[in-house]
Amino acid sequence: MRTARVFRLSMAHPGDLSELDELIVRGTIKASDVAAIIGKTEGNGGVNDFTRGYFTQTLMALLSKHLGKPAAQLIREIPCVLSGGTEGVMSPHYSVFCIPETDATPTGAARLAIGTAFSAPLAAENVGRRAHVESVAATVRQAIANAGIERLEDVHFVQVKCPCVTVARAAAAIAAGKTPLTNDPNKSMAFARAAGAFGVALGLGEIKAGDFTDASLLSDFAVQSPRASISSGVEVESNEVVVLGNSSHWAGDLRIAHRPMADALDIGAIVDVLADLGIAAAPQVSAADLTRISSILVKCEPDRRGNVRGHRHTMLDDTDINAQRHIRGAVAGLVAGVIGDGRIFVSGGAEHQGPDGGGLIAVIAAQSGGD
Repeated sequence: MRTARVFRLSMAHPGDLSELDELIVRGTIKASDVAAIIGKTEGNGGVNDFTRGYFTQTLMALLSKHLGKPAAQLIREIPCVLSGGTEGVMSPHYSVFCIPETDATPTGAARLAIGTAFSAPLAAENVGRRAHVESVAATVRQAIANAGIERLEDVHFVQVKCPCVTVARAAAAIAAGKTPLTNDPNKSMAFARAAGAFGVALGLGEIKAGDFTDASLLSDFAVQSPRASISSGVEVESNEVVVLGNSSHWAGDLRIAHRPMADALDIGAIVDVLADLGIAAAPQVSAADLTRISSILVKCEPDRRGNVRGHRHTMLDDTDINAQRHIRGAVAGLVAGVIGDGRIFVSGGAEHQGPDGGGLIAVIAAQSGGD
């Protein structure tokens, strides 16, 4: 019987894995139990945010030391999905998803289930196109199977890290006679996130293969997945997928719930997702209930129509501060104010992820009593 455990750990800098190292040394975590990492580093979140690669390199070196396996092998086995940018009250941190060996027996209640999978390396000319969508969809299906989740409706959150097209990757593709969708790295990241979201929607049966064309990406915003969280970066060449859901075949006391966020002011979605897990926000989560929360995962997007609830916002017009930094700081403040903790994963770039101009929130928490 499998049991899921989640440890939310702080970091003093992007290469600080000391809390994880201490847990492994003490025996609280076995290095072999680490299945995935999802975290926030304090970089800019853009193409040149090397804090993500710095953390990943340090993580793989740490696990290599404890497991006696080459870091180059581990990086292809353990998804490490990082989002740069800890604006405002957001605190740099990472959630460690573990699957320890256990003699626990299922209670019949649905408990947190974890599944991971990697796609084959994605060619630069396929980023942001149907081939990218289909690659993600196949990888999502594999991760669901690996988690042993039998019903698609029991999947609550799908985290994907997609590669993007750098100038060097674009040049290499062109030299080989291939044509990338764009050679602009920033545009490539947006198209990669869109392809990832379409891939999750396809993998979860939310859309069908005939429901879209290449032109639909970043165009038809009626297509969206309320369970997709997509990041893109230069530090990966494959699509890395982490599926989180609930299954009665898993033991433990953790469950996950999710809600779509209609816009950047949707505090009701935060309150509702907590209520789904038996946690009240009145108006803030109590100290006792805060200890039950293992991870908070949020996607958000500055509304491209330039207003929130009928009033103009200036996030898209600011040439000093990137719009994604604006929205991460704003939504992080909203969520952290309700939760009472700045260790929340708030990632921008929510194209086709949740309602247009909004996003989604997922929370993992321990259940109390017989819940």
